[in-house]
Amino acid sequence: MQSLVEAIREHGVILPGGILKVDGLVNHQLLPHITRDMGRQFADYFRPLAPTKVLTIEVSGIAPAIVTAIELGVPMVYARKKRPVTMHEEAFHAQSVSRTKGGVVDLYISGEYLGPDDQVVVIDDFLASGGTLLALHSIIVQSGAALLGLGCVIEKSFEGGRAKLAHLGVPIHTLANIVRMSEQDGVVVESGR
Repeated sequence: MQSLVEAIREHGVILPGGILKVDGLVNHQLLPHITRDMGRQFADYFRPLAPTKVLTIEVSGIAPAIVTAIELGVPMVYARKKRPVTMHEEAFHAQSVSRTKGGVVDLYISGEYLGPDDQVVVIDDFLASGGTLLALHSIIVQSGAALLGLGCVIEKSFEGGRAKLAHLGVPIHTLANIVRMSEQDGVVVESGR
């Protein structure tokens, strides 16, 4: 996705701790034409698998996930980071370590919206260490649903997350790949894989 690659080159900022700040196009402000193209790319890739649900995490994954779900014509469910009092008694829970949040994040999904009949594609903003996607996989397993594939807007391939997810045996599709980044060299980004 060349428009995404170019936007990362133009707007991406490297922060201490190996964090890539792309708030201007993914995490805080959205560029609608790029977000639309993200969802269409994911939908085209995962459509042959016939998913019944798209799953993501609040907040950053919602935009590309909702466009993917619209294109596929299926519901989108997102993991909540706090369990609201309105959540169904049966809820699935997992924890993930978040570098940007600075600690452990709890994830919750209601049993009302995810269950054994669901065939799930996960869409998220980043694939780095793979921890968040493994937490979502844990929730999918708890629910009895089946994981069909993983899609991430940006992969930081040098962090090894793809290898940590290989045992899941599902396709992993990313739209942009950060090959390396440093304050001296900037961001080296190419099309996803």
